[in-house]
Amino acid sequence: MIESTNLYREIHEQPEVVTRFLKEEKDTITKLAGELNRKDIRHIVIAARGTSDNAARYAQYLFGMINHLPVGLATPSLHSIYHNPPRYRDTLVIGISQSGKSPDIVSVVADAREQGAMTLAISNQPESDLAQAADHVINLHAGAELSVAATKTYTSELMAIAALSTALAGDAGMEAVLHTVPALMAEALLISPEVARAAERYRYMKVCVVIGRGFNYPTAFELALKIKELNYVIAEPYSSADFQHGPIAILEDAFPTLVIAPSGVMLPEMREFVASVRGRGAEVIAISDDSQLLGLARTAFRLPALPSEWVSPLISILPGQLFAMHLANARDYDVDRPRGLRKVTETH
Repeated sequence: MIESTNLYREIHEQPEVVTRFLKEEKDTITKLAGELNRKDIRHIVIAARGTSDNAARYAQYLFGMINHLPVGLATPSLHSIYHNPPRYRDTLVIGISQSGKSPDIVSVVADAREQGAMTLAISNQPESDLAQAADHVINLHAGAELSVAATKTYTSELMAIAALSTALAGDAGMEAVLHTVPALMAEALLISPEVARAAERYRYMKVCVVIGRGFNYPTAFELALKIKELNYVIAEPYSSADFQHGPIAILEDAFPTLVIAPSGVMLPEMREFVASVRGRGAEVIAISDDSQLLGLARTAFRLPALPSEWVSPLISILPGQLFAMHLANARDYDVDRPRGLRKVTETH
């Protein structure tokens, strides 16, 4: 029974996890934001791998738009292998890692701190090597994550980024939106039986593309990763813009094309994109709260009505997590123990 797996339980824990995070880390984030606002921080650099790297992509959009801070992704091998790191003047350097154990991520934060840069660890292990290397720590409060595929730690990382951005902006309206997230997550998870039925159709899928843009560009990467990890399917993530610059040539009749397109600034373009790829024969699997876009899809997963595009990645990934899980179950795979993977991966 899929309901007895760690993955199923952890996916459905996410409303509780983000509720706990907002309560337990409020004071830490408020103090951290105050210190950041007192310093002349002009850039953010984030070191992360895997799922955490997808959370870092979200940070690029959110800190860039809300806080007007350019965000770059670190090159860890410059620290851990080449031993010739860049200078981090006027920069906040963030390491994001569920376990906080990967030596390359730790080395970025340690080198930045040695240079005098302000450093932050976002981790589910507040006593980890990464946390010890940083000036400040945000604890994810996700509890033990036993399934190899990360789910609740991913959305708690997104919440950590959103809460810090909100505190830096001092925006009471944004803070109110954050507190609607747990209920929206719970509503989004109600479609699990519907997703399970739909997954049967794609049991023999071997390749697919996953499309998002704007705030849900990171969601496309995270959903593609979950499909790869759990189903051993070649799942390639793209922005809708990048996909049209060449990769669109791979489309043929019935080619599975997953599209994440909640309401927001990007929605009109995403409607046009879905109509275009459908015209080329693609079979569209859509995650959206927009009836017009869902009506263009062969398989539609409806999101609850969302308050704002910037917070949508915390909710829009949930049908994707459910789809990856139910698809693996339909293929008779062990969703808690994907082949060839370990829970903690340490890279240098």
